[in-house]
Order: sequence, then structure tokens, then C-alpha cells
Amino acid sequence: MKTPARLIPLVEDGLIDEVLRPLMNGKEAAVYVVRSGDDIRCAKVYKDMDKRSFKKASLYREGRKTGNSRRSRAMEKGSKFGRGQAEEAWQNAEVDALYRLAAAGVRVPQPYGCFDGVLLMELVTLPDGEVAPRLNDVTLEPEQARKDHATLMESVKRMLCVGLVHGDLSEFNVLVDEHGPVIIDLPQAVDAAANNNAFFMLNRDVNNITEYYGQFAPELLDTRFSPEMWSLYKEGKLEMDTVLTGEFIEPETEADIDSVMAEIQAVLSEERDRVARLNAEDFEDF
Repeated sequence: MKTPARLIPLVEDGLIDEVLRPLMNGKEAAVYVVRSGDDIRCAKVYKDMDKRSFKKASLYREGRKTGNSRRSRAMEKGSKFGRGQAEEAWQNAEVDALYRLAAAGVRVPQPYGCFDGVLLMELVTLPDGEVAPRLNDVTLEPEQARKDHATLMESVKRMLCVGLVHGDLSEFNVLVDEHGPVIIDLPQAVDAAANNNAFFMLNRDVNNITEYYGQFAPELLDTRFSPEMWSLYKEGKLEMDTVLTGEFIEPETEADIDSVMAEIQAVLSEERDRVARLNAEDFEDF
């Protein structure tokens, strides 16, 4: 096939020897099957910001470290330089997440680097060489559904242990090979400690996966892995070897009325003092 324009620099630099065929065209990138020497890999070509349909990207960028204040200011202002920096940060977030998650024992495609907006990485395949299907294309027996659901809950836990939440996890962002689920598509991964939406996204990720596997093993729908993980994470007790149960009971705490009233009185007192100072200043001016 004709080499796409965005892949020509990688061919010229010897990172890719041949573009074999397109694999998919998604909301944030187009993916191609390529040959690098004797290896068959995939090249993920990120779409430009104005052509990408990923919604509310700013929610995912919250809390990400940008390296320096000039870069941060430019990204906030939305200048041409800032938009370029935001795009680079978006793309590098996926590469960084892939390396961090692989080191944490999470099954993700092996990255080979990001070059001018193109992520070169492992092509996940079946034993016969065919590309591994997405989870949404797989029908499972109840026992297998329970096993693979447990694998993904372990993966989500390990992600949280290294401070990451996928943010867009669903049956469309998981591949299934002979060894089980493989998590893909991570440019929107969020910093669990710095992003105010982290628990919302974690809960949505877990619910999406649980609802899919729940079609084959309905008892999974009664599990509560996300609040269990998050509660342990907030308390600093979530570890790689933590055994999750899928059970969680909301703590029953009585309202501390005395403390609430004390806070109200403190605010009222501060306001009275502020008004008194203003009146005194007005009197002095007079």
C-alpha cells in the first residue's frame, strides 16, 4: 500500500521498512500494521487536535506535570506553541504509561518509542499470526469471564498502585490473546493523586468492564471493586500484593454537629471582624 505521509519520516529513518495495511481508524488515531526488520509491529498515528473527537480532553490533562512553568502557561493560554506542547504531552503520556504499566506487571503492548506523533509498538496477535480481537468481539463461558474479569481488576489495581487511572477503559480498549486480556489506548491516563476526577474515572472504568463480563457471569455485577480500591488507595494501604475481595461497605459515620457548628461560628466571627475593620478604616478616612 501507499505509505501514509505521517509514516514516511519513520521509513526514511529506518524505523519502519514497510507499511503493510491499515488496522483501524479511531477517534484519536489511525493504526497501521508495519514491518520493522523481521518483526511485525503497529504504528499508531495520532490525529491532530482539531481532528480528534476525544471529548473533554482537559479533564484528563488535569494534574499532569508539564516540566516547566513557561510550558504550562502556554498550554493554559492555548497559544500555537501551547497547543503544540499539549499535543506532545498527550502523546508522550501514552508512552510513559505503557512503560510504567509494563514494569508494574500489567499486560500492555510493548512500546518502541514515539516519533513525531507516531507511536511504534507491539502488535498483539494470536498464535496463528492474526491480530488479537477486541474484548467486545469475544463471547465467553462464565468461568472464563470470571477469570478474565479478575485479571483486569488486578490490572486496574496495579495501575492505581503506580498512580494511574486508565480513564477510558471498556471492552473496546482491551484485546484478548491466548494468554488473556491486554489493555490498550492510554493517552488519556490520569494521575490518580492530582486529578480531581480520578475516582469518577476509576469507577467508570471498573463498571464498564464489570458490565461487559457480567453478561456472561451475572454475579460479577454485584461486586464493588472500585470503591474498595479507592478506599485503600486513599488510606495508603493499596499495595501490589493486596488481595481484593470485590466487597465494600460504606462507613457509617454520625454527623459531628458540634464541629459543624464550631466551624460556622468561626466563619461568622471572621466576618464580623472583617466588617469591623472596614468600618474602622472608613471612620479613619472620614
